[in-house]
Amino acid sequence: MATMTEQNALVTTVKSWPERVRSFYNDVRNEMRKVTAPTFKEVQATTAVVIITVFLFALYFGVIDFIIQHGVSAMFKAFRAHY
Repeated sequence: MATMTEQNALVTTVKSWPERVRSFYNDVRNEMRKVTAPTFKEVQATTAVVIITVFLFALYFGVIDFIIQHGVSAMFKAFRAHY
């Protein structure tokens, strides 16, 4: 069984829960008032950066894949010739 001190601590925690929830939602509301939406130009600029970056990474990984593919194929051909 729980001691009297532990029971009091539990009761205190349960009783303080509504106030903590209210405080949390007030904090969230205050922070959300500080949030601003980006302008259309900012959205366009960041979208362009993302699209360009994706294509550059795709090109980079395509070139690397091509090099590795041909390197592995050359190794298989070289080892196959020794049989």
